Amino acid sequence: MTSTDQPDVVKNANASKSPTEIKPFNPDQFRFGARMKIIPMNDQIKELQTIIRDRNTTRSEFVFYADRLIRIVVEEGLNQLSYSECAVTTPTGSIYQGIKFLRGSCGVSIVRSGEAMEQGLRDCCRSIRIGKILIQSDEETHEASVVYAKFPVDVHSRKVLLMYPIMSTGNTVNKAVEVLKDHGVQEENIFLLNLFCTPHAAKSVMKAFPTM
Repeated sequence: MTSTDQPDVVKNANASKSPTEIKPFNPDQFRFGARMKIIPMNDQIKELQTIIRDRNTTRSEFVFYADRLIRIVVEEGLNQLSYSECAVTTPTGSIYQGIKFLRGSCGVSIVRSGEAMEQGLRDCCRSIRIGKILIQSDEETHEASVVYAKFPVDVHSRKVLLMYPIMSTGNTVNKAVEVLKDHGVQEENIFLLNLFCTPHAAKSVMKAFPTM
């Protein structure tokens, strides 16, 4: 699941050349599958992206507005979890028919960038447990290998919110999902929370794990 369009194209270091313009992303041009949820673009998200992409943005501003964007994506990710109906009594004595999310979810961040999303998840789910995966990619072959992985003992019975903000190839996420599946997590119980990704990365992940 992604909130936006493609990551910035790296601008040429040669000052004599014009910087590359980032083209608006049109999801209708691609078929990612019904399981992928793209948050509709609105003015709020557009402004957050503008500030985050601006090279003149200060570090403190970048962190503040990136955290806001992360919170939006986390909230949408939580909206994909299962729930049950329930009734509560309001302070005025009225009965309100509502819902409550089922217990049994956890977060897993792909170190290091995924750790930036942990606080956003904790802000929404106070006591949620969070595991970690450290994956390194070969600079030449881009092949991903697992360096470290630590999950809740019962991760196999939980729904996992996998956090990784930027995907360019999808290799790292694909490897992380493989590790989770090796630990008994069902593919359909893995929910990827992502801020920016290329169409290539999205296709790679959805092709490898169509029920995620």
